[in-house]
Amino acid sequence: MSRLDSFIRRIVAQKKCLEQCAAAIGQTKGPVVELGLGNGRTFDHLRELLPDREIFVFERRPNAHAASTPDAAHLIEGDLALTLPKAQSLLPARAALLHSDIGCGDAAIDARTAALIAENLARVMASRGVVLSDQPLTHARLEPIALPEDVEEGRYFIYEWSA
Repeated sequence: MSRLDSFIRRIVAQKKCLEQCAAAIGQTKGPVVELGLGNGRTFDHLRELLPDREIFVFERRPNAHAASTPDAAHLIEGDLALTLPKAQSLLPARAALLHSDIGCGDAAIDARTAALIAENLARVMASRGVVLSDQPLTHARLEPIALPEDVEEGRYFIYEWSA
C-alpha cells in the first residue's frame, strides 16, 4: 500500500472514530480534551461535531493555522509530561471525551507517551467518558469499545472510562 493510501485510510478511520465517540458521550457532562493540536484538523472537526462543548487542547508547541487553533483560555501549552499531571487544576471539569493522536512512529517513544497518558487519565476523565487514542492504552478502568465498521483493528483504540 502506498503511503498516500495509508494516510487516506488513517484519516477516514480517524473521522469515523471521532464521529462515533462524539455520539457515544451523549449526556455525559464535561468538556472535550484534545492531546496534540498538530495542524488543527481534528480540533476543527470536533468543534463541528460538538458545538456546545468546550474543547481544551494540550499542545507542546502550537503551530496550526489561526482558524484551527483554540483561544488562549482553551489552549494548554507545554510538554505533556508537565501539563497533563496538572489537568485537574487546568480544566473546569472532568472530560467526557479525550482524543489523543500524538504517536510519532517511534515505538519506544509512543509506548512512553501512552503510559504517561494512561497514568494521568484519572485526573482527566469523567465517569463513563470516552477515550480515543492512536496508541493502545492500558489502565484497569479502561473498557474497550468496538471500532466503527470498516476501521481496521489496531489503527485506533476506543475505550470507556469506568467508574
